[in-house]
Parts: sequence; structure tokens; C-alpha cells
Amino acid sequence: MKKIIESPQAPAPIGPYSQAVQAGNMLFTSGQIAIDPVTQVYTPADIDAETHLVMSNMQAVLAAAGCSFADVVKTSIFLADMNDFPKVNAIYATYFTGDYPARETVQVSVLPKSCKVEISMIAICK
Repeated sequence: MKKIIESPQAPAPIGPYSQAVQAGNMLFTSGQIAIDPVTQVYTPADIDAETHLVMSNMQAVLAAAGCSFADVVKTSIFLADMNDFPKVNAIYATYFTGDYPARETVQVSVLPKSCKVEISMIAICK
């Protein structure tokens, strides 16, 4: 069974995709970037602010499916500049309480809206 997950507390998709798709107890999120969920606008900020907003948006999507960061088993982090890795890594770690998910972090040439960071997740929800 496939179920589309959407949260009004996270930004609306900027293309033909869903915020997340749930298949059984597995949740697959689309990448989140630092778009304000109220204004639906990306306003460039420093990497710290963008990372916190991305994680907040992701938290809203997870919650809409009845999940939390504790249910996340895999993440993908895309950075516009790998020099931002230490800051992103430190902020990201504060959203988990241990038993960290598997993850890869890669630098890409450009991200949507020319943002600095994008994160997607896979969770197993109860």
C-alpha cells in the first residue's frame, strides 16, 4: 500500500513530487531545502540557519506520517560546499539521540534554488 504524506508545516513541493511516500511501515522523504513553510520562499542564509530549517521541515514531514527522527534509518545530505560539512554535521547530530542512521554526505554542483544544503531520509515507522 502506497500513501502520500503531506504536512502543511513543511514547504509545499516545488515540482511534481510528494513530500514523502509511505509504503507499509517504510517512509521515503523527498529532499528538504531551507524553504520557509509559511512564506514558501527560500531566503539565503548562513549554513547554520539553513540546516536548522531543513531539519525542522523534515521533522514536520516525519510527524505527518507519525514518525520521528528516532525512526530514521538512512539519510542523504547534499552540500553545495563540502567546507560546510563540519557545521552541518554538528547541527544534524543534535536532532538525534544516538543510534544514528546510516548516511552519506556529498558535494554537488548546484542544489534547487541555489541553496546550501538538502537532506532526504528513509524511516521505518511503527
